[in-house]
Amino acid sequence: QVQLVESGGGLVQVGGSLRLSCAASGRTFSSYSMGWFRQAPGKEREFVALTFSWNDGSTYYANSVKGRFTISRDNAKNTVYLQMNRLKPEDTAVYYCAAQDLGIVGITTAPTTFKYWGQGTQVTVSS
Repeated sequence: QVQLVESGGGLVQVGGSLRLSCAASGRTFSSYSMGWFRQAPGKEREFVALTFSWNDGSTYYANSVKGRFTISRDNAKNTVYLQMNRLKPEDTAVYYCAAQDLGIVGITTAPTTFKYWGQGTQVTVSS
């Protein structure tokens, strides 16, 4: 069982930055690939970024955030981060972190492959 708690959301102006954190319980955090998703009102939950438990923690991003967002993890602190720069109004959403099912091979971003989810943190970008 893994429990995830996000923090760091808030209100920011266009072009600003925020850093989200996701603290995980459990001693096997390093075994999980960790992802960030977001959901805007009236829209489907969408993938944002992923850091793998394998391949030396390499990362993968949605095209909409590539070059602006950076995902990272600190296995010693059981925490995954999402640094968000040059924020746009369309980045407004509730952001969720999630731990992917163990044994997933390759790059898979479907929400159904993520077993544990946090409660979400609101990010609002004002113009």
